[in-house]
Amino acid sequence: MWELQSASFWRAIFAEFFATLFYVFFGLGASLRWGPGPLHVLQVALAFGLALATLVQAVGHISGAHVNPAVTFAFLVGSQLSLLRALSYMAAQLLGAVVGAAMLHSVTPPAVRGNLALNTLHPGVSVGQATAVEILLTLQLVLCIFATYDERRNGRLGSVALAVGFSLTLGHLFGMHYTGAGMNPARSFAPAILTRNFTNHWVSAGRGARCRGPGWVWNAGSRFGSCFHLGVLTALPALSSTGCHRVWDACVSRIHYFARKRGSCTYCSFTG
Repeated sequence: MWELQSASFWRAIFAEFFATLFYVFFGLGASLRWGPGPLHVLQVALAFGLALATLVQAVGHISGAHVNPAVTFAFLVGSQLSLLRALSYMAAQLLGAVVGAAMLHSVTPPAVRGNLALNTLHPGVSVGQATAVEILLTLQLVLCIFATYDERRNGRLGSVALAVGFSLTLGHLFGMHYTGAGMNPARSFAPAILTRNFTNHWVSAGRGARCRGPGWVWNAGSRFGSCFHLGVLTALPALSSTGCHRVWDACVSRIHYFARKRGSCTYCSFTG
């Protein structure tokens, strides 16, 4: 709880709020249909990619520019964030996304708003196929972010902001036709709030939670993809060296590496 007394903590929270606000505002704004004819996928992909690249360059040194609850969740799973900071980031991202969508809704003519670029599945894509696509899209994005943000990487060349932006652009170029390329629960959540269309989200009903329609894909797919990347980063080197019994050692070593930066490990009694 000591983080609550830190000014840098609150700067990071506000950075995530405003970054997600601008990301949703410009990304969804570029996805609206202003005239007849199909929407150009390249236009949407470049808008989201350039928006994220700009925000990573602008606020990356303050909060890491996650701008995505799935990315924050991956950092939490990788023991690079405390639980308090991760939950605060996610709350700020969701709130910023809703405010950004509300701003877009207020400045856009009613005839153009439509569903505010709400994520929808292609009619020929099944729920299982869509979930697999979202997992892979989020996996490649989070993998790129972890690889470019890694402080241990020697000889890092090029721009981190551009690498992350290109990764998001790639995901949109492929995923737009399948699922609308969610890859970001906040981006999917915001237009659903404004249009009051929760068909594609988890819905709490009765005594428990149930899924109405196939759209749990964007939340579940992003979460699975962000978790799965850690296994890729840790398991593959171990499997290629001395066998499966080294996977656990690789995972523990990775967790302890980040634990030493914080002074303790939340998973065991290790103290640095």
